[in-house]
Amino acid sequence: MVTPDLSVAIGSVRLKNPVLTASGTFGYGLEFLPFLELSQLGGLVTKGLSPRPRKGNPPERIVETPAGMLNAIGLQNVGVDAFLADKLPALRGHDTVVVANVFGETEAEYVEVCEKLDAAKGVAAIELNVSCPNTEAGGMVFGNDAASLARITRACRRATRLPLWVKLSPNVTDIREIARAAEAEGADAVSLVNTFVGMAIDVEKRRPVLANVSGGLSGPAIRPLAVWMTWQVRRAVTIPIVGMGGIMTARDAMEFILAGAAAVQVGTANFVNPRAAVDIAEGLAAWLQDRNVASVRELVGALRT
Repeated sequence: MVTPDLSVAIGSVRLKNPVLTASGTFGYGLEFLPFLELSQLGGLVTKGLSPRPRKGNPPERIVETPAGMLNAIGLQNVGVDAFLADKLPALRGHDTVVVANVFGETEAEYVEVCEKLDAAKGVAAIELNVSCPNTEAGGMVFGNDAASLARITRACRRATRLPLWVKLSPNVTDIREIARAAEAEGADAVSLVNTFVGMAIDVEKRRPVLANVSGGLSGPAIRPLAVWMTWQVRRAVTIPIVGMGGIMTARDAMEFILAGAAAVQVGTANFVNPRAAVDIAEGLAAWLQDRNVASVRELVGALRT
């Protein structure tokens, strides 16, 4: 019986296994050390980093939903300078890939954070969170328009030599058009999908449950939608895909891999089980071994239709 090879590559970024933790669901990684060794992960994606610290939205900020959750954290984070000074040095002591998630309210803010990360030791790649309102464009979300996404990708591509992943929003008319725009402007990979916009109402109070009114829906409820979008994007671009959306088990992860994702990110599952990503990586190894598959790379995009 073969010992399966779980290693994958997202462009020039080499991962020991295809399971990363998703931005905003795993802190800066260090918070999870009581539960796992970071070296057991293929990699981790940091909380979104902005030029300056952000407090985020007031509570309530999270609400459970059927087969998922809504969150409106508001991109709370320590800011890129504190990350570089306090978090990244500690992460360097762990044998895992660190991907820095980046966001801003203007193009200049994205560029500022990318430039600071470019010079940092220990950052393997940058992931752009484009599901943010562009305050210079009247609040239009960067990733909801192909031309807007192209501009932000182009600016960040010029600002860093690091591999650039663009995290796509599902709240668009045609995600393939958005993915093509990212690829055309130099993205090394696309990660998808971010959360769907949703809302929960307290019917007794007749008020939104979330203080922000709306929030991002994640968890198993969105998995079929995310798998479908992964399949669509795989046929639209040639750059690697990192898939995510409601992955709770190794079998869930295999859906994304067969649909065309070279790697996956685990998000909401971390709230239920802090070892979820490790369990999924181990489950993938067992799944492949049971079926005598030598390498997980053999199954990327191997869906039969």
